[in-house]
Amino acid sequence: MFSKLALRNVTRSLKDYSVYFLTLTFGVSIFYVFNSLESQWCMQMLAKSAHYMVESILIFMNVFSAFVSVVLACLILYANTFLMKRRKRELGTYFLLGLPTARVSLLLFLETLLIGLAALVTGILLGILLSQCLGLLTIAMFSAYPSGEAFGLVLSGKAVGKTALYFGVIFLLVMVFTGLSVSRAKLIDLMQSGRRNEEMRERPLWRSVLTFLAGVALLLAAYAMLLLRGLLYIDPLFFLMLALGTLGTLLFFRSLSGFLLRVVKSRKKLYYKGLNMFVLRQFNSRIHTTYLSMTVICLLLLLAIGITACCVGLNNTIEQSTASAAPYDLTIQNYSGDTVRVDISARLTEAGFDTDALLEDSLDFLLYYNDPVLTGFSDEEANAAVSLRDYNALMAMQGKAPLAAAALPALSREPVLTGYGAFTGLAVVSDETAARLSPRRQVFAANYRGDKQAAEDTLNAAYASPDFHTEETSFHLGTRIGVYMENMGSKILVLFMGLYLGMVFLLTAAAVLALQQLSQAADNAPRYRILARLGAPEKMRRRSVFTQVFLAFFLPLSLAVVHAAVGMTAANAVIAQVGRVDSAASSAVTACFILVIYGAYFLATYCGSRRILKENR
Repeated sequence: MFSKLALRNVTRSLKDYSVYFLTLTFGVSIFYVFNSLESQWCMQMLAKSAHYMVESILIFMNVFSAFVSVVLACLILYANTFLMKRRKRELGTYFLLGLPTARVSLLLFLETLLIGLAALVTGILLGILLSQCLGLLTIAMFSAYPSGEAFGLVLSGKAVGKTALYFGVIFLLVMVFTGLSVSRAKLIDLMQSGRRNEEMRERPLWRSVLTFLAGVALLLAAYAMLLLRGLLYIDPLFFLMLALGTLGTLLFFRSLSGFLLRVVKSRKKLYYKGLNMFVLRQFNSRIHTTYLSMTVICLLLLLAIGITACCVGLNNTIEQSTASAAPYDLTIQNYSGDTVRVDISARLTEAGFDTDALLEDSLDFLLYYNDPVLTGFSDEEANAAVSLRDYNALMAMQGKAPLAAAALPALSREPVLTGYGAFTGLAVVSDETAARLSPRRQVFAANYRGDKQAAEDTLNAAYASPDFHTEETSFHLGTRIGVYMENMGSKILVLFMGLYLGMVFLLTAAAVLALQQLSQAADNAPRYRILARLGAPEKMRRRSVFTQVFLAFFLPLSLAVVHAAVGMTAANAVIAQVGRVDSAASSAVTACFILVIYGAYFLATYCGSRRILKENR
C-alpha cells in the first residue's frame, strides 16, 4: 500500500510538473552525450594520429563534467524545493492523519528514487539517440577527412556508469535535503502555506528611477571598459568590470518593481485595458523576491549565448586555417639543405614508399634567404625567397594561376609548405636572381595518388625507417592529414566544450524560469477563479497568463542579448587576430539553440500554466 501511494504521487507529480521531469531527463541526456565523446567516431579517428589531443580533450571533458554536475545539482535541488512548496498542504494532511515523520520521509525517499530512476533511464536512452546526432554532426564537420570507415550507433558503457554515478549522488542529496525539510517543518506552516502572500510595497517613483539610472550607468561603464580593454587582460580592472556589470544588471531588475508599474500607471488607457492592471500588479508583487533570480538567469543566458556564439565563430576560424596550412598532401623539409642536398624522392623509395606509384605530382625545390638588395623587399616583408620557375610549379600543383615574369620581383602570401609555422611572406624572383641568393632549405612537396589514407600510412612508416634519415641531414615531415587531425582536435575541443556549457546554462536558465512560473500559476489559481466569477472572459484570462510568462522569460533574455552583443564585439576582435570571423554563422547557431530550447520551455510553461488554472477553476 505504501509503495502504491508513492507510485501514485510520482505519477501525479509527473503530470503536474512535467517540466521538472523533462529537465532531469535533458540533464541526464546532455551529460551522457558529452561524456560518451571518447567512443565517438571523431575521437577514434583522432586517436590514430594525435593521441595527445585525445588525452587533452578527455581531461578538459572531466573538468567540465565536474563543473556541469555541480550546476545540475543546484538546479535539481532548486526544482525540488519548488515541488516541496507545492506539496506542503499534502504533507500537512499526512501528519494530520497520524503518519509519523519517518514514514513521510520514507515516502518522499521512494518518490525521489522512482523519479530519479525514470529520469535516468529515459535520459540515457535519449542520450544514446542524441549521441548519434552528435556523430552525424561530426561527420558533417569533418567530411573532408579521407576515410571510408563505417559509422554506426555507439553505446558507451563508461559514460553510462559515469552518468549513473554522478546523478545517483545528486538524487541522494535531494533525498537528504527533502528529509531535513520534512523533519523541520511545522504543521501550521504546512497547512497555511497557500494563504501566505508576499507583502507588496510600492517604493517612491524617484527611488526606482534613480535605481534604474544607476543600473544603466554601471552597465555602460562595464561595456566601455570591455570594449576599450578587450578580453585578454585579466587583472583587477577585469574583475571590477565584471562586478560593475553584475551590479548594474541587479539594479536594472530591482528598479522594475516600482519603475515599470508607475510608468504604465501614468498611461491610463494601457493600464486599465483588459487585465493589464492585474498582470502588472502580480509582476510587481513578485519582483521583490524574483529580481535576484532574474539577475542570475540573465547572467546564465549571457554565458549560454556568449559561449555558444564564440565557440562557433572560433570553430569557423580554425576551419579556415586548414587550407592555408596544408596546400599539399605532404612536404618534407631538409633543414640542412643549405649545405647538403639529397634526393628525397629516392630516399623515400628506398625506405619503402614508391613515389612513382603513390604520388600524383611532386616538386623538389629550394627556398632562399631573403636579400633586400636583390629582392627589393625588407626582412619584415619577406622572410624567404623562391625562384619564379619553382613558384609557378607550386601554384600549378595547387591549381592556381602562374605569375608572369613581368611582375617580378613580387611579394606572395600564398602558402608553399604544409604544416604550421610556414613563411608569412615570400619574395618571388627570377631564376637568375635566385642563383645569387644563399640557399636556406630544401623542400619536397607532393600530392598523393589514390587512397590518401593508405598512402599516408605508408609514408609515415617510410619516414620512421632508419633508411631515410642520416646523421648529416635533418628532416621535418608535414602532411595535410596530420594538419587536419590537429585542426579536428582543436575544433572538437572548442565546439563541443562550448556547446556543452552553452546547452547546460541555457537549460538551467529556462528550467528555473519554468518552475517559477508554474509555481506562480498555482499560487494565482484562486485569483483567477475570482476573475472568472467577476465576468472576465476566458480569452482575456489566457492573454493575462501569456503576458506574465512572456515578461518572465523575455525580460532577462532581452538584457542578456544586449550583454552578449557587447561581449561578442570584444570577443570577435580577439578572434579576428587569427582569422576571419563568421558572425552570421555563430549568430544563426545561437539563435537556433535559443529558439529550440528556450522557446520550447516558454511554450511548455505557458501551456502548463493554463492547464493548472483550468484545473483549479
